[in-house]
Amino acid sequence: MTDPSTLPLIVLLPICFLGGLFIGWGYFRALRETANLIVEGGKPLRAIVLTLARISLLATGFFIAVLAGGLALLAALAGVLCAKWIMLRRLRDIPT
Repeated sequence: MTDPSTLPLIVLLPICFLGGLFIGWGYFRALRETANLIVEGGKPLRAIVLTLARISLLATGFFIAVLAGGLALLAALAGVLCAKWIMLRRLRDIPT
């Protein structure tokens, strides 16, 4: 397996940003589903599983980015924050 820190930054940073987008989308989608379960009185076990899954997803993604270096971690964080912005924007545009 190739050490991620040996990849050129021109390749590494976009990959980490896109990975951060994917991780952020999964994290905030699971967060929204967990909130819906709590508000609607859904199954508490499912809410616990979703919470553990989203935290594990975020921790694993950031750990992989840390192995690639500090700039890769910042790119992944930027991807997560962009995913948050996109999801909040989509949520705001939905008519109630």
